[in-house]
Amino acid sequence: MIEHLSLPRLSIASLGGTVSMRAGVAGCGVKPTLDCEQQLLQIPELREMAQLNVASLCLVPSASLDFATMLEVLEWARREVERGAQAVVVSQGTDSLEETAYLLDLLWPFDAPLVMTGAMRSASQPGNDGPANLLAAAQVALAHGSCGRGVLVVMNDQVHSPARVRKTASMAIAAFESPDCGPLGEVVEGVVVYRHPPGRREVLPLPHRTDQRVALLEACLDADTALLQAVATLGYEGLVIAGFGAGHVAANWSDVLGHLAPTLPVVVATRTGSGPTARTTYGFEGAEIDLQKKGVHMAGQLCPRKCRILLWLLIGTNRQHELQAWLHA
Repeated sequence: MIEHLSLPRLSIASLGGTVSMRAGVAGCGVKPTLDCEQQLLQIPELREMAQLNVASLCLVPSASLDFATMLEVLEWARREVERGAQAVVVSQGTDSLEETAYLLDLLWPFDAPLVMTGAMRSASQPGNDGPANLLAAAQVALAHGSCGRGVLVVMNDQVHSPARVRKTASMAIAAFESPDCGPLGEVVEGVVVYRHPPGRREVLPLPHRTDQRVALLEACLDADTALLQAVATLGYEGLVIAGFGAGHVAANWSDVLGHLAPTLPVVVATRTGSGPTARTTYGFEGAEIDLQKKGVHMAGQLCPRKCRILLWLLIGTNRQHELQAWLHA
C-alpha cells in the first residue's frame, strides 16, 4: 500500500473515437463501444506506473465533438489537476484531434501536462494501435520533461505540438506529422526524449461567451463569391479563408474581402498543408500585399482550421484586437 501511494497520480479520460471502437453486427462497421476502463484492459502496466483515476466523458466519433464538449473536458481536466493529479491523458478520435488539442492548449493554464491521443485502427483490427498510443501518452504525461509544455499530442511514439500537428493521412498508422518543424520529441523504449526545452507559453482566459460563429471557406478554381458575400448577412463574426499557395485568393474574392474586413476580422491562411503565408512577396490583386492593405490578416504558420479556433476564442474573450499578435507569436 505504501508503495502504491508513492506512485504519481494520473487521470485518464475517454471521449470515444476509433480507439473506443469495435465491430458489432457483421457488415455494419465499427462503432464506439469501449469505455475508458475497457480501453485500459490491454495495458495492465499502467497501474504499476501511476495511481489512476479513469473517466468516460462521452463515447462519440470525434467529428461530432464541439466547442461546448471540449470546454467541459477542459473543466474536468482542471478539476483533476486541482485535486492533485500530476498529469492528464485524454483519448479521442483522430479526425478532429489536431483541432481539439489546439483549443485546449490555448486555454490550459497548468504546468502539469495534458496529453491527447487516439488510434488509427479500431480494437477489432489486427495490430490495433490504441493500447500502444495510450501507453506512450501516459509515459509522456508522467515524464518530468513534459512539465510546462501545455497540451501535447502523442501518436505513433511521437510527441507533437498542437499548433503544428496535422493529420496528413486518412487511414495510415503514421497519420500525424508536424510539417516544417517535425515532432517535439519521441518515446524510445519507454523513455521520452525531447529535442528542445519547453518554450514560453501564453494562454487565454475562458471565453465569457460561446455563441459567436466563425466561418471557414476554401479558395478554389473559378469559385463564385455568393457564399463569401453571405457571411456577414448570416451573422458570422469572423471569417477564415483557406487560400491558394502562400495565402492568395482570386481578384473577385479580394474585392469582397475588402468590404468585409472593416466589419469583421478576416484571416487568410494557406490550404497547402505546410509552409507559411507570405507577407511582402506578391503584389497582384488577391495576393498578400493587396489583402493586407484591405485589412485582412495573414495567418503565418497557422493552418486554416486552427485560425478558426483561435479567432473563435479571441472573439469569445473580446480580444479580437490581439489577433495579429497571436498569429505571429
